[in-house]
Amino acid sequence: MHALLASLPILVVAVFLVGLRWPASRAMPLSLFTVILLAFFMWQIPGPQILAFGIKGASIAISLLYIIFGAILLLNTLKQSGGIDVIRDGFHSVSPDRRIQAIVVAWLFGSFIEGAAGFGTPAAVAVPLLVALGFPALAAVMCGVIIQSTPVSFGALGTPVLVGVNKGLKFGEDGGDSVLQAADAFGLSSAGPEVLLSQIAVRVASLHMIVGTLIPLILVCLLTRFFGSSRSFFEGLRCWKFALFAAFAMTVPSVCTAMLLGPEFPSLFGGLIGLSIVVPAASRGFLIPKGAPWQFADSALWPKEWSSPNNAGQQKASKERPASLGIVQAWIPYLLLAGLLVVFRLPQLPIKAWVNHSAVTVAVNNLFGTSASIKVAFLALPGTIFILVSLCTILLHRMTTQQFSAAVSQSVRTTAAASVALIFTVPMVQIFLGSSGGGAGLESMPLVLAQQMANAAGNAWPLLSPFVGGLGAFVAGSNTISNMMMSMFQFEVGQRIGCDPFWIVALQAVGGAAGNTICVHNVVAASAVVGLVGREGQIIRRTFPVFVYYAGFAGILGLIIVHFG
Repeated sequence: MHALLASLPILVVAVFLVGLRWPASRAMPLSLFTVILLAFFMWQIPGPQILAFGIKGASIAISLLYIIFGAILLLNTLKQSGGIDVIRDGFHSVSPDRRIQAIVVAWLFGSFIEGAAGFGTPAAVAVPLLVALGFPALAAVMCGVIIQSTPVSFGALGTPVLVGVNKGLKFGEDGGDSVLQAADAFGLSSAGPEVLLSQIAVRVASLHMIVGTLIPLILVCLLTRFFGSSRSFFEGLRCWKFALFAAFAMTVPSVCTAMLLGPEFPSLFGGLIGLSIVVPAASRGFLIPKGAPWQFADSALWPKEWSSPNNAGQQKASKERPASLGIVQAWIPYLLLAGLLVVFRLPQLPIKAWVNHSAVTVAVNNLFGTSASIKVAFLALPGTIFILVSLCTILLHRMTTQQFSAAVSQSVRTTAAASVALIFTVPMVQIFLGSSGGGAGLESMPLVLAQQMANAAGNAWPLLSPFVGGLGAFVAGSNTISNMMMSMFQFEVGQRIGCDPFWIVALQAVGGAAGNTICVHNVVAASAVVGLVGREGQIIRRTFPVFVYYAGFAGILGLIIVHFG
């Protein structure tokens, strides 16, 4: 009964947002109200604890809006300078085929940005770039969200493994020693957490290589099915050779990097190496289908729900564009962005310590005497880097004050439209996650759900393990949080059913990555960047089958490995 009650906030989202197509700004307040009632009356959580986690959620929402504003500002700055027109022309010279452009920008460039920054940044970069190339806004968001799967486990220099799994398995705390003691029994090293995490990372990367190899092909098939003139999957399937080539160009280096260097660099190097291989190949027509390049219909024929204000006039070159603005100069802001995202994350460099210093961080511990804490390091957020690069672009592209002012004004309006949905979504998530310790003596709502699933599954648990990881990411909006919340639970279930628990933890990490494709506030954030607020349910309906494929295929592999491998 408690598991059924714990599922109600998720069912509200499924029914009203996805089923009845309510915008998130209407559906998420209802979900928030549901979770507050459950927490107070059924879990018997004290009012101050509910309020504390709600405030924590509001602080996270403000951080997300800051990132969204920065991403929109960079896009609008490049629009005003004419840089986007030059970049669009450059991609057309690589290939005018929209399927190829989607794979290069969303899959490869998005994977690189995910490895560098994580936290939804790839969608904030790739989605507006696709719109600038002439993609319908709805199609661009779908592409940007779908690729939030394979590279996510190693996003932000391996944070979901190095922080999520590490803290989830309680290394250095009570229970962590038992995990290390179990390692030898299953052929892994008990030398210490770092070595063990690297070995788990190789398992995660191997699963992603097998399951994620089909993601570029699925991406183009969904693109042609929902946004092509013929509404046909087969137009996407015609691109299968190039899609698999681009997939292996990223996944194989990713696995090799995990084996040689550990969890920090698989997505970063996988995306970078993939770009260096695939872009020159595409410009020479390697494995690209013969015949006319696949295109969208004329924008005048697009259904209204496909478009956003960012699509208006996108085919027209900027009248203010300097005649001397070349392709390298146009790309410098994005290259600078990628470089700074890496520099701000590398622990070997002092800048990471500077931007996370207590003097420039807003921190409140034990809010209202509860376990809820707030920590916001604005200088360390990707939004700061977006804004910094936007300011640099003024000089790089010789912009006027009026041009930059117009970019700021438009960015503020677009961000404000997204704020309503996020300000309800993230507090709902935090109250849902922080619902333990109440008078009813129950675990938090997601753990109650997971325990019920484990009891029902028995020895078939490896099949469901990725779905639990995905559930954690769906409600938390983060693979890292999902791993922190569920890794020890997954490990204990693995031990209980007598199989290798470290494969179960790896399945958790893979499922948590896949869950980002259906996470509400990820979709809200990606939509907001291109001004497509209110159509979140349409996007999740298109990405949900991708999540089912990813978690289901990973679960089947896990079942085979732990019982027969």
